[in-house]
Amino acid sequence: MMKRYGLLGKTLSHSLSPQIHAFFGDYAYDLIEKSEDELNAFFANPPVAAMNITIPYKKTVIPFCTELDEVAKRIGSVNTIRFDGDMVRGYNTDYYGFSYMLERAGISVVGKKVLVLGSGGASATVCCVLKDQHAKSVVVVSRSGENNYRNLHRHCDSQIIINTTPVGMYPETAAAPVSLGAFPNCEAVVDIVYNPLRTRLLLDAERRGLKTANGLAMLVAQAHRAAEIFFEKPLDKGLIENGLCGLEREFRNIVLVGMPGCGKSTQARLLAQKLGKQAVDTDSAVEQTVGKPIPDIFAEQGEAAFRRLEAAAVQELGKFAGKVIATGGGAILTEENRDALRQNGVVVFLERELDALATNGRPLSKNREALEELYRKRLPLYREVSDVTVTVTGTPEETCRRIQEAIGQ
Repeated sequence: MMKRYGLLGKTLSHSLSPQIHAFFGDYAYDLIEKSEDELNAFFANPPVAAMNITIPYKKTVIPFCTELDEVAKRIGSVNTIRFDGDMVRGYNTDYYGFSYMLERAGISVVGKKVLVLGSGGASATVCCVLKDQHAKSVVVVSRSGENNYRNLHRHCDSQIIINTTPVGMYPETAAAPVSLGAFPNCEAVVDIVYNPLRTRLLLDAERRGLKTANGLAMLVAQAHRAAEIFFEKPLDKGLIENGLCGLEREFRNIVLVGMPGCGKSTQARLLAQKLGKQAVDTDSAVEQTVGKPIPDIFAEQGEAAFRRLEAAAVQELGKFAGKVIATGGGAILTEENRDALRQNGVVVFLERELDALATNGRPLSKNREALEELYRKRLPLYREVSDVTVTVTGTPEETCRRIQEAIGQ
């Protein structure tokens, strides 16, 4: 009979673990939801050969273990268990995952003052790695205690900031645990949150030119190490990057920005069809909300009212994963909108000659002079928000192929 593996937790409907472990081999991996009062019976007759452990049971399972690896002992947290006859062996692979995350991002903590936001289980793992990697000092910030969010000014000289809290995680993606403006010496920001891929904290860090890392690398790397424990043999390290690339392709949005009439909606439909994704449109979302076409909204309520409706649509659609998003030409006018589009997306600027832009039904493209002025004002913002630029020429199919080449899909 094929051995089975899995993830033990309380609520697992949003877990990525089955998708991640599929990159490491062809083995059965189940989500095992149990309440705390079911754990005794589960461990008395476990249906798996080995498993991962997630919140809230990383400490709860320790009494069930007959043996702990050194890292699990030091941190007081177990996230992987292997059943060997009467032996129940507990391990902590989050330590390896976080170490990999730092190395991949090129972030060295040696001799640095590091500010760790949060004092939960993830914080303990992070602090253990930081001390082993010879950080000069590690300051843990919590809601109460000696170092808290009311006296952060004491640590404005911090060089690296690491968020281990859920602040900024989906669906509350507009939140950030701290303002980076208070840390002039900051060199790098790490956020263990992976949904969205770019939290508000990381977006702020990118604007400041700081090194950044999100939690997806940690998630995949710890799972890779767990799979090695499952099978008691080393696995190809290249599988970690394969898993990361695969997940990012699956979950990231493709966001199309550009002038009104440049072909964003057409390209969104073509890309969605070719890549097996769903196409969504911020203008269509506004029209569905109001029940009127955009020219009527402009005529009856004015541009300011439309922009408020557009911002709400952008904020909501930007939280999606795995979509192709066509935006209105002015969706990039505010920093909040630009952040919302970038949080889970690779942003493509579709650049097209002004003479080739479609203008029918577009309130702000009434004449050549107005169009040129609009382009002059918006071009810097299109360039700021975008990851790649694709020129719209030839047939729609040719432009679509160029987009796919530019984003590596």
